Amino acid sequence: MKTLQNNIFLFVLLGVTLALNFALQRWLDPYYYKILVDVGIAIILAVSLNLINGITGQFSLGHAGFMAVGAYVAASISVFLVQPWMQGAGLSGDTNLIAGGILVGVAVVVGGICAALAGLVVGLPTLRLRGDYLAIATLGFGEIIRIVILNTDQVGGARGMSVFPTPSAMGGAPVKSSFFWVFAWMIVCVTIVARLAHSVKGKALFAIREDEFAASTIGIDTTRYKVIAFLTGSFFAGIAGGLFAHSSTGFITPGGFDTQKSIEIVVMVVLGGLGSISGAIIAAVVLTIMPEALRGFSNYRMVVYSLLLIIVMLTRPQGLMGMKELRWPWRAKAGG
Repeated sequence: MKTLQNNIFLFVLLGVTLALNFALQRWLDPYYYKILVDVGIAIILAVSLNLINGITGQFSLGHAGFMAVGAYVAASISVFLVQPWMQGAGLSGDTNLIAGGILVGVAVVVGGICAALAGLVVGLPTLRLRGDYLAIATLGFGEIIRIVILNTDQVGGARGMSVFPTPSAMGGAPVKSSFFWVFAWMIVCVTIVARLAHSVKGKALFAIREDEFAASTIGIDTTRYKVIAFLTGSFFAGIAGGLFAHSSTGFITPGGFDTQKSIEIVVMVVLGGLGSISGAIIAAVVLTIMPEALRGFSNYRMVVYSLLLIIVMLTRPQGLMGMKELRWPWRAKAGG
C-alpha cells in the first residue's frame, strides 16, 4: 500500500511539473525561468554527489568531470546527429519541438550512460583508496577530462561548443532543456537516491561510511558497494551535464567544468548536511539563488556570499539538516 501511494504521488508530481512547465514558459520572465532551470540542475548534482560523499562517505572531487562527459556527449549527439537529421527531414514548428525534444532526451540519457561508464573506469582502480588519496585521484580525473576536451577541436576545444544553431537553420526555435525535463529528472534522481539510501544496499553504504574496515569484516563487499554509489552518482552528474548543455545559453566550454565547479557541488553537500538528501536540496536551491539575489551588492556580492557560508558553517558545522530528512505529510500518514 505504501509503495502504491509513493508511486501515485510521483506520477501526480510529474503531472504538476508538466502543467507548471506550460504556465511558466508563458508567464514567467525568461531570467527567472533560467534560474529555475539552474536550480533543478544544481539539485541533481548535489543529490547525486551526496550519495557518494555523504551517504557512502567517500571524498570525491571529480563530479564536474562526470558532468563534462555528459554535457559534451549529449551536445555532440545533438549537434552532429539530431540537428542534421531534423534539417534533412524538413521538420519545423511544433513537429520540430516534439521530435527534437524526444531525440535530445535520448542524447541526454546517452550522456548519462557515458558518464556512468567513466565513473566505472575511475571507480574500479581508485575506490580502493580512502580519504585524501581518493580525493586526489578523483580530482586528477576531473582535470584529465577537462584537458582532453580542451585539446579536442571536434568539440570546439578552448573556444567552446555551441549547441544551438540559428533558429532559421532549425526551421524554428531550437530545443532546449525545459523546466519539465529538468525537474522530471530531478524527481527521478531524488527518488532513486532516496530509495537506494533506505534499502538494504543503503544500510551497507551507511556502514561503509561509518567504518569501512568494520563493514568489510562483517562480509560487506565495500569496493562493490562503493562502485554502485559511484556509478549512480556519475550517471546523474552526466544527466545534469546534458541538461546544462541544452539550457538557455546553449554554449559550453571546458572552463565551466573545472575544479571550482566540483568544489561548488561539494559545498552544497557539506552545507546541506552530509548524508541528508533534504539538506542537499535546500543547499542547492540556496546556493544557486543567493549569487543572483546578491547582484545588488555589485563587486562585493561574492564576498557577502562567502561570509554567509562561513557564518553558517561556524554556527552549524553539521550542515543545515545534519543527518535529518524532511518528511512529507502523506508519508507520515502512511506510517513512515
